[in-house]
Amino acid sequence: MAPMAGVTDKIFRKIVSEHGAGLTVSEMVSAKSIVYGNKNADRLLENSVKPWSVQFFSHEPEILSEAIKRLADRDFDFIDINMGCPMPKIVKNGEGAALMKNPLLAGRLIEAAVRASSRPVTVKIRKGFTAATANAPEMAKIAQESGAAWVTVHGRTRDQFYSGEADWDAIAAVKAAVRIPVIGNGDIFEPETAVERLKICDAVMIARGALGNPWLFSRTLALLETGVCPPPPTPAEIIETALAHLYAAENVIEMRKHLSWYTKGLPGSAEARRKINNAQTKAEMTQVLNEII
Repeated sequence: MAPMAGVTDKIFRKIVSEHGAGLTVSEMVSAKSIVYGNKNADRLLENSVKPWSVQFFSHEPEILSEAIKRLADRDFDFIDINMGCPMPKIVKNGEGAALMKNPLLAGRLIEAAVRASSRPVTVKIRKGFTAATANAPEMAKIAQESGAAWVTVHGRTRDQFYSGEADWDAIAAVKAAVRIPVIGNGDIFEPETAVERLKICDAVMIARGALGNPWLFSRTLALLETGVCPPPPTPAEIIETALAHLYAAENVIEMRKHLSWYTKGLPGSAEARRKINNAQTKAEMTQVLNEII
């Protein structure tokens, strides 16, 4: 399961893990927030499933190193460095996808993390910052030489954000360029697509396809193991999982988006989403969900 800001909290990670996700990743954690003791970072480090990875963003090798050392006694299994986030506030600070423009600094960040960590360090990149400067194979080679255990590639440039189509030829080029495992990411919405993409790389990372749809993992695994893809979940199964997610959640307002994703495509879903977005309590949301079935 891909790291997604505002989405992949401990409850969401538990749900996709129960449906077969082989690895989950935290929301992005600012290395500086760890070093300076920002209490908001504690929520991002809460967890109830394994294996899992914590994803850091930073543009300062010394700060990243110190953050990793301060979390030495935490129970996560991997450390991931974000070099692909396209959001302006991240890029403006020289972090996330901005590092695609600064391969030397990217290498220094990875080396610092590897020296500081007793856990494997991984890296998530994009195809490039722009189409004209696409450099994912070069970045992957730097990650490899700097000690990264694997590299994940989102097949879009930063200026695409999440528009257009992911370029899996670019991911294949990275796979051909390095010895370390390559994880492919981008536009995996169906089990058949996931299985087909596994011919290109060592693993696939699922992002938007799993929003309101943790069955994408279990159905993909079944297809891989048996050659037969199970049918999509029934409306009753969807509502059952949505309710379990709602009951486990701490933030009711944050659940509005999750319930909108779960109910997409169900009968009366447009009206249900309107009601969900006006609901203030779990009881109100539960009533809306029960009305669907």
